[in-house]
Amino acid sequence: MKTAVITGGGGGLGRALASALQVRGWFTALLDLPGGFGALQNGAQQSLHPCDVTDAAQVRACVEGLRAARPSLDLAIYNAGVTLIAPFAGMDPDAHRRAFEINYWGAVHLAAAILPDLRASQGTHLAITSVAGFAPLKHRTAYAASKHAMTGFFTSLRGEEAAHGVHVALAAPSFVATNPGAAFGADGIGRPGAARDGIDAMTPEQAAAVILQGLARGRAFIPVGRVARLSWWLSRLAPGLYERQMLKSIGRESS
Repeated sequence: MKTAVITGGGGGLGRALASALQVRGWFTALLDLPGGFGALQNGAQQSLHPCDVTDAAQVRACVEGLRAARPSLDLAIYNAGVTLIAPFAGMDPDAHRRAFEINYWGAVHLAAAILPDLRASQGTHLAITSVAGFAPLKHRTAYAASKHAMTGFFTSLRGEEAAHGVHVALAAPSFVATNPGAAFGADGIGRPGAARDGIDAMTPEQAAAVILQGLARGRAFIPVGRVARLSWWLSRLAPGLYERQMLKSIGRESS
């Protein structure tokens, strides 16, 4: 039985990805903060691992434990993340750094720890980025920067790991309603999927189905949802038009 390691595994999209993989016969190891798993429990196809992905030592220890317990580690899903909705003017610099610690460095820590395992299994790195990872998005300067960094890291890693038979894929959802109505901190940080200006939001289950279908087809880049697909093409063919439409749409949803 192949093993997938999923960060942010206690959240809506992490759970949905785990459930869909389990139906396909996978074992899923879910990483999340202590207390982040809710009613989830260990089972025949699932193990829960309290882990702060911003702590490289914790991530290494977790991967070492999984390496000893599982016959192989075949898929790493970099799903842990936060959103940060605030204009740059007046933004708390600590919040900006926090977004990078979780969204970018959390992924880098797992990639570094699990690199030899995915080489051994000729497995896959699957990074959950965002539309904000390839195009501008209003009031999300820090969030977009962290997701652009994540995109740059994994697209570059793809070339390095191809010689080892390792696949690297990126999935870019637009708006996934994982935590609708969840509160934001005073610094603008909130749980993923809590944005109130989301357009054409998908359920976590819908997003997981699109992501895993793209992965099964060997796609290197998977836009998730109608808005993500349109944004991908429009931002490349007519970036000025994309930016005007994005500002107009997000502004309308925020009012």
